[in-house]
Amino acid sequence: MTTRLNRTFPYLLIVCSAIALICSFVLSQDELELAKNPNFVPSCNLNPVLSCGDVIRTHQAALFNFPNPWIGLVAFAVFMTIGVGLLAGAQFRRWFWISMEAGLGMAMIFAYWLLLQSVYVIQALCPFCLIVDVVLTITFWYTTLYLIANGHINLPNRLKAVGAFARQHHAEILVTWFLLLVALILQHFWYYYGQFL
Repeated sequence: MTTRLNRTFPYLLIVCSAIALICSFVLSQDELELAKNPNFVPSCNLNPVLSCGDVIRTHQAALFNFPNPWIGLVAFAVFMTIGVGLLAGAQFRRWFWISMEAGLGMAMIFAYWLLLQSVYVIQALCPFCLIVDVVLTITFWYTTLYLIANGHINLPNRLKAVGAFARQHHAEILVTWFLLLVALILQHFWYYYGQFL
């Protein structure tokens, strides 16, 4: 898996970052439009559950006193640059990779906190935010595997078998994770989606 991951990892960074950048840009535009016109209806207001507008209007959408998507515009531009650099043959030191992993870890905590806030507090989901959550999770997962495979993260002996299992079953673990998230969301919003079955 190591050779295949090394070959595909730069493309994964570029594609995931591009998707997240598009979503962050659209959300930033919607937030600006809502600031100018409180009656503006974002294009991703699809139903009572999938409603960007309901999420954007909350304090959680600007936790640091500026729109959260601005963080995505900066962070995913950096990740895309790293992917392009790898394609061009750039070599990065271990401290760089550990810093990137730490940044991705903080981004995951922030993104999943926002997801939990959306589900259980705001009671609405932003489709573009969900897409960012998906590509961020994919980026974090495969960056972690890449760093383990290339010796930038050294697992203790008792965890080497876990690391080998994760590398061997990387796709199944990721799909299972997403299925659990979908089940959690559907269970909470079943009052709405159950009527269609």
